[in-house]
Amino acid sequence: MATRLRSDAAANRAKILEVARAAFADEGLEISMEEIARRAGLAPATLYRRFPTKEALAAAAFAEQLAACAHVLDVALADPDPWRGFCRFILKLCTQQHRDRRFLSAFTAAFPHRTEFEIFRQRAHEQFAQLVRRAQETGSLRHDFDPADLSLILLASGGINAGTREMTTAASRRLASYLVQAFRSDRATPLAPPLRIPLDLPGSRQS
Repeated sequence: MATRLRSDAAANRAKILEVARAAFADEGLEISMEEIARRAGLAPATLYRRFPTKEALAAAAFAEQLAACAHVLDVALADPDPWRGFCRFILKLCTQQHRDRRFLSAFTAAFPHRTEFEIFRQRAHEQFAQLVRRAQETGSLRHDFDPADLSLILLASGGINAGTREMTTAASRRLASYLVQAFRSDRATPLAPPLRIPLDLPGSRQS
């Protein structure tokens, strides 16, 4: 019986976070806890028992989003083909950017003093630089690609608005596909120097 209760509690928590992430992404942090409980098919008391405040709920959802992005980087670095890992990371990141952007922007604006994002961002910077270096060492990635160029990719992708989230995500993936082809070393021509634009991961602060 205890195992069943633990299983139910875990399922309820997963359902709450799934619904909360989608709700925060679509509507920002303004959505009420009661509405999130309703969409999850749970009583408000069940939601409050696990997450007493909206900040606690948003922080748990935020942590899962950071973990998802960290996993994408880990998978890219583990790929025996660094170029393939690099391309997959760019495509996946652009997809996540549009799925999560409003929530991530709202969270970092509402709770600017939480340390999770800064710790993650520093780790992501270091891992992406490592991924870039490995892909360049294979001769596949153009030698003048700079890790800071990821900011330009996110800015370009983040500017897309094709109406629905699905259409916007699809357009972003197509743009990313074009871009990764331009990053190949066998298509390289001289570029202007890289720009040092503050980088936000897993999405930009644009809305």
